[in-house]
Amino acid sequence: MTFEESRPVIAGAEERSEFRAGFVAIAGKPNVGKSTLMNALIGAKVSAVSRRPQTTREQIKGILTRDDGQIVFVDMPGLIQPRDRFNECLMEQAVEALRDVDLLYHLVEADDPAPLSPEVAEALARVKCPRFLIVNKVDRLDKHAPQETPALSQIAAHYDETFWISALTGQGLPQLLERTMARLPVHPPYYEGDELTDRDARFLAAEIVREKLFELTGQEVPYSIATECEEFKERPEQKHYIRVRIYVERESQKKLVIGAEGRVLKKAGELARKDIEALLGHPVYLELWVKVLKNWRKNEADLRRLGYKISHPRR
Repeated sequence: MTFEESRPVIAGAEERSEFRAGFVAIAGKPNVGKSTLMNALIGAKVSAVSRRPQTTREQIKGILTRDDGQIVFVDMPGLIQPRDRFNECLMEQAVEALRDVDLLYHLVEADDPAPLSPEVAEALARVKCPRFLIVNKVDRLDKHAPQETPALSQIAAHYDETFWISALTGQGLPQLLERTMARLPVHPPYYEGDELTDRDARFLAAEIVREKLFELTGQEVPYSIATECEEFKERPEQKHYIRVRIYVERESQKKLVIGAEGRVLKKAGELARKDIEALLGHPVYLELWVKVLKNWRKNEADLRRLGYKISHPRR
């Protein structure tokens, strides 16, 4: 089944003559601001954000519904040359997401001297839909310096439109949204109007915990961390109960995640709880546990159990 065949369509959705709806993939190198851009466009935090590359590990959809249309943004892992089975899995998901979208955002940094890496070029060569070049982080540029670099000038001709934006400050986003909506096909909405993402609260809670640990742990530890929501109890008259299991690959990493006297884990829990409560609009009791799952990034059975899709299993 292709991505197009699996798209949900609201049963009985009212036909509106000029209502437009479609899927927009956000692609680019790691850490160019893909998740920040999607969160800014839909006006809510549904995708994990950190200063570290490869924070986004799974395809996450953010949904923006307006009176005139619905845009389903597809946030993808950064396009890189994979060096292990885990990153091969991420790249398989990213390429799969590009197949049947209606519009592509290629996000680059305004001051990147080489915005089109071989990995990005190879993936984008397969895309047949309209393409926007989105130059992000213009807030970092010198206002008196020329904006367009030779590298950007060289690749811009291969795109339908180019936009200069700051996902962080919101500069250029209204214009980007209007041109995006104009490019989408006339189609009924794919999701209900009040939905912000295709992911459930369990997944988002686990992602928020992982995001906080990305920020709080050392250089190598974040990439060995996986999170899984083991229990989620909605309790209308008291705090919701959420238990998240944190997996690392080695015992030494477990000690770093917990921290001296549990300080790192406690801080991660405090930060995550606030974000989860803001997302759910309800108080939460968050419980975190850390477990060693040796070399889980290299084990296909562990990757599947943790929810990562493997399109081409090794024999």
